[in-house]
Amino acid sequence: MKDKNIIIAIDGHSSTGKSTVAKQLAKALGYIYVDTGAMYRAVSLYAMRKNFINEFTFDKEALEQDLPAINITFEMNPEKGLAEVLLNGENVEHIIRTLAVSKHVSKIAAISKVRKKLVEQQQKMGVNKGIVMDGRDIGTVVFPDAELKLFMTATAKDRAERRFIELKERGEDVTYEAVLKNVVNRDHIDSTRKDSPLRKAEDAIKIDNSNLTLQEQFDHILQIAKTAISENVV
Repeated sequence: MKDKNIIIAIDGHSSTGKSTVAKQLAKALGYIYVDTGAMYRAVSLYAMRKNFINEFTFDKEALEQDLPAINITFEMNPEKGLAEVLLNGENVEHIIRTLAVSKHVSKIAAISKVRKKLVEQQQKMGVNKGIVMDGRDIGTVVFPDAELKLFMTATAKDRAERRFIELKERGEDVTYEAVLKNVVNRDHIDSTRKDSPLRKAEDAIKIDNSNLTLQEQFDHILQIAKTAISENVV
């Protein structure tokens, strides 16, 4: 008998480090990593560039009509050993991580037609399993039958502090108050939207990393994953 590749779904609140641990996990297991949040961020960037969304207005209908023109793909960066997101052939990995994009992503992700388009792409990526995917609805909508589901959370204060430090290190001119406001606002929109709201799947393992170091968190999750994989043998 040998271990069978599985699907690992990681959901949770914004700025809980889902992407970081998912990348680490995929690398350790030799799995493919897919950052679904990057896909919604790419659509948000497209909408911003087309002026469909800004601080004051949001033209949902215009974005919906333009969806066929949006092509999101991933390209491996050999230096980083990770896949980066491309929007219509342009590498937008860095710009989609800015606070300017973060302010709009939850509103974009709440649109049913956007979710339908991206969920279909995500499900195709998991056909052969051996994948780690993180987002807001992976274990509840994209892969409800995933062999391992994790739900990550932490206090809004802790998440805002981590996000603030991350943005400052990238050279962004932001305040902690603005980051905290963004985190709280995204929590509200993500958990109250009508289409696929953020929630913990009944069979998901909750990981509260408020008081965990990155290494402690990774070690804990890696052990959980190895156990889940060993339970799926052929």
